[in-house]
Amino acid sequence: MSLTTTASLLEHSGAVLAFNVITLEHAEAIALGAERVGRGVIMQLSQNAIAFHGGLRPILFACREVAAAASVPLALHLDHIDDLALIDEAIGLGKELGPGSIMIDASNLDYIENMAVTADVVQRAHAVGLWVEAELGEIGGKDGAHAPGVRTDPAEAAAFVSATGVDGLAVAVGSSHAMLERSAAIDLELVARLAAAVSVPLVLHGSSGVADATLAAAVASGIRKVNVGTALNIAGTAALRASLKADPHGVDPRTSLRASREAMAQVVAAICGVVA
Repeated sequence: MSLTTTASLLEHSGAVLAFNVITLEHAEAIALGAERVGRGVIMQLSQNAIAFHGGLRPILFACREVAAAASVPLALHLDHIDDLALIDEAIGLGKELGPGSIMIDASNLDYIENMAVTADVVQRAHAVGLWVEAELGEIGGKDGAHAPGVRTDPAEAAAFVSATGVDGLAVAVGSSHAMLERSAAIDLELVARLAAAVSVPLVLHGSSGVADATLAAAVASGIRKVNVGTALNIAGTAALRASLKADPHGVDPRTSLRASREAMAQVVAAICGVVA
C-alpha cells in the first residue's frame, strides 16, 4: 500500500477514522496501530500543529513518507484551517505532492460569510483534486456558537452543503474538543436526521470524549468520518511521564519516546476496533 486519499477511504469504508498528528511519533504510532488491525486511516495536521513545526512542509512531508512506507492505505488531511494563506499553500502543492483533503474552518464567521469563503475554497481545491470539509457553526470546546446544548440544524446544513459544494460537513451533535473524559452525550436522533438531510459524509469532531458504545452508535446513525486527537495525547504523555520517572537520570529520549509511541499505537488499534 502507500499514500491514498480521504475520498478513496470514504468511498470504500463504512466510516473512516482520522487521527491528529502533532509529532513524528504520532504519525508513526498511527501507522503502526492501523497496520496491526489492517485498516486504512487518515493522518490529520491541525493549523496549530503546523505552526508548531514552523510551517506546513516539514511535518506534512514527514507524514507523507510514513504513509508511503505503511502496509495499509493512509491519507493526509489538513484539519481546522482558517488561515487562507495556508490553504493556498496546500492547494498549490496539489494532490500529488500534498494532502488529499483539507478542512476550511470559517465557522467563526457568520453564516453568509462562512458560506462564501467555503464556496471559494471548494472551487479552488476541487480544481486540483482535493476533497474539502467544512464546519457549520463551531463544534463544542471552542467557546463558539455550538456551546453545550447547541446543535446543527438539518435544514441549514442541507442549504450550506448545496450552496458551497463541500465534500464533508463537521456537525455539532454533542461532542466537544479536548475532552479528558469519555462522557459526551451524542444526539443520535439528530445524527440520523442530518445524514438524511445532506448528501455528503458527516464528520464527528471531538470523538476522544465519546464512549465506545456511543461512538459505534453514532457511526450506525450516519457519522462517516471520526476525528480523534486528545485520546492519543492522553496515552502518549502518560507513557512518557512513566518512562521518565522510571529512569530519572536517563538522557536518551528514544526510550521514553518509544514508550509514548507504543501507547498511542495501542489507542489507534483499539479505536479502530470500535468503529465499523
